Amino acid sequence: MSRKIYFAGSIRAGREDADLYARLIEQLRQYGKVLTEHVGNSSVEKEEKDMSEKEIHDRDMEWLNESDYLVAEVTQPSLGVGYEIGRAINLKKTVLCLFRPQTGKRLSAMIRGAENESTFIVKDYKESEAQTIFKEFFKEEL
Repeated sequence: MSRKIYFAGSIRAGREDADLYARLIEQLRQYGKVLTEHVGNSSVEKEEKDMSEKEIHDRDMEWLNESDYLVAEVTQPSLGVGYEIGRAINLKKTVLCLFRPQTGKRLSAMIRGAENESTFIVKDYKESEAQTIFKEFFKEEL
C-alpha cells in the first residue's frame, strides 16, 4: 500500500489526547503509512528536545509534502494543527478533521466552514466510530 498519511494532533497546546492519538494512528496504519506516528507518543516533546523549532517545522513540512492525506484530530485547539491544515489545503491534499463535540468544546468556524464533502471533510465522532469513518474516508482507494 503506497498511501501516505500525515496525522496531526496537538503537541504544545496540550497532550491530554496523546493516548487517543496513538489509538487513531494504529487504526490509520490499515490504510497506509503514517508519517507522523510520533504525535501519538506521550514523550514526543522530550524526544524533540534536541531539535530546533526550525528543524521540527522543516521536518514536518517535508512529511506533509510527501503525504497524500492529512488526518487531524482537532478537538484540542492547536495553532500548529491549524497551520498544518492550511498548508495541506494549499498543497491540494485531501483533509479529514475529527472533532469530539461531547467534550463541550466548540470547533472553530474556520475548520467547520471549510468542509466541502470531498477534499475537506469534518466529522463529529466518538472514538468508537473512528474505524467506520476511516473506512468511508479511504473507500475510494481500497
